Amino acid sequence: MGNRIKNGIRGTDFLLYLTCIVTSAFGCLMVYSATRNDALEAGRFMDTECLVMILASAAGIVFCLIISFIDYNSIVRLWPVIGAVCLLLIIALFKWGEAPADRPNARCWLTIFQIGDRKVTFQPSELAKVGFLVTFSAHLDRVRNEINKIKNVALLTFHALIPIGLIILTDDLGSAIIFGFMFIGMMFAAGLHLRYFAIAGGAFAAAAPLLWTKFLSNFHRQRILAIYYPQALSQSVYNTRIYQQQRAVDAIGSGGFFGDGLFKGTYTQSAAGIPVNESDMVFSVVGEELGFIGGFLLLAALAFIILRIIHTGKESHNLTGAVICYGTAFMIAVQVLMNIGMCLKLLPCIGITLPFISAGGSSGLCVYLALGLVMSIYRFNHSSPEPENFSYSLLMTPFGE
Repeated sequence: MGNRIKNGIRGTDFLLYLTCIVTSAFGCLMVYSATRNDALEAGRFMDTECLVMILASAAGIVFCLIISFIDYNSIVRLWPVIGAVCLLLIIALFKWGEAPADRPNARCWLTIFQIGDRKVTFQPSELAKVGFLVTFSAHLDRVRNEINKIKNVALLTFHALIPIGLIILTDDLGSAIIFGFMFIGMMFAAGLHLRYFAIAGGAFAAAAPLLWTKFLSNFHRQRILAIYYPQALSQSVYNTRIYQQQRAVDAIGSGGFFGDGLFKGTYTQSAAGIPVNESDMVFSVVGEELGFIGGFLLLAALAFIILRIIHTGKESHNLTGAVICYGTAFMIAVQVLMNIGMCLKLLPCIGITLPFISAGGSSGLCVYLALGLVMSIYRFNHSSPEPENFSYSLLMTPFGE
């Protein structure tokens, strides 16, 4: 028993694990600061958003460690079950999904239960990202020696378009974009020829006018124009669409090099502060209260996490482990770039959270599920003894040996 514990400790990637825990703790502190004013006005020490984030992150940290002890190859063999559960949850949104008041078509959340006057919701697209890592890596492993055949490229693309299409229909464009980049990253890691990427890029460019007029809603078009071509909008529409991002930029700029101090940000602690600064605009809280130094240290921690995951993928003994790691790295990296781009008014605001930092129980929990897979891959490739192996001998899949 003692040797098993020692072997388990030895095979754990504590460098990645502890960095993620510290980053999540920092995120909880930032969300607490962002919601502190509302909580105090309501006579509470902590806002529900912050409480849910702490509980979800704590659960994710535990699940991450548990998953890391399970051979990831055994988990991947369960791809039909995992894929079916994720698809059913997304399909459930069309009947039971809930949307914010300002975007009634964005039915992206399912209500789990209610705490006081606040509903605790779950966003299936976050779990679907983890499910996609599993199902798509299984598919790639199946065709690994013939990935560049047109038939296989078409089937892999169709595989990715199933969740992307369903998520687009729920009006969750941000999550759909993340899925798209995960698909590109995993295909590239699996060895797809560059000519396919060039063809896809050309097709996307040719279809851009049609996508702009028929695919994007007026709301999304206005947010894009507000950043890149504000002259096309009336002053009132422009002011409405850019307000959130302009306030975020002003807050970040006011923080200067060292920041105004924790819980002392003028914009963050104002009753009329930055909309959704506990989630989409959480980087504005970091920039205002902790300044350039705080923002830089946060980006350094996130960059380390991404590079550590890529390193684990490079050392994987099989394609399945490699593409899971690269897909996870792309998922986190794209969300970081897009979220901070939104906060700096460089990219349009499309509702993408900052991993480990933004409020949101779904994202806080599910990113750790993906990290559990990465840590299992690390353990499987670095430990002398085999990790705990759960056999699914009764489950027949076309990806079995």
